[in-house]
Amino acid sequence: MQSKIFKTLFVNAFKCLFKMPVKIRLQRHGSKKRPFYFIVIADARAPRDGKFIQKIGTYNPLTVPAAVQLDRQKALDWLHKGAQPTDTVRRILSFKGVLYLKHLLRGVKLGLFDEASAMEKFQKWHSEHEVQLKKKQEENRKQRGGGRRPGGPGGPGGRPDRRPERRPEGNGNA
Repeated sequence: MQSKIFKTLFVNAFKCLFKMPVKIRLQRHGSKKRPFYFIVIADARAPRDGKFIQKIGTYNPLTVPAAVQLDRQKALDWLHKGAQPTDTVRRILSFKGVLYLKHLLRGVKLGLFDEASAMEKFQKWHSEHEVQLKKKQEENRKQRGGGRRPGGPGGPGGRPDRRPERRPEGNGNA
């Protein structure tokens, strides 16, 4: 009987070790059909839009490419502390180079190379990544037509989706 209780306690403690209580996840803001997210550090048991520990960035999926503002150092610190990113946040962190930087710093810790060469590798990757982003933005801008069209909302042609003004009925002698 006592060994069964001990075994149950041991299994539950083991499960708790692998389910980290702190997550890096998205917290939804914005209106209906117009999502905007904060990237936050939160307790795994807290609701999606509930209490959080720290806000480390923003994510706007409506822009092309998606706009991401992220405090790289805070994200790296939380990853080193053991916070587990969700799948989407893991992709965002990878896109911004945080996971690559963590990988490089692990190599420094193991003595594979020094910190200066790690930072040099990261800077090289970051500059190449920025060039690719600019290229994507330019391609998207060309594909969309470059900007506002005349006659569109706010243009010289007026608003085509706007109803004409109502005139008062009668003979005009109010």
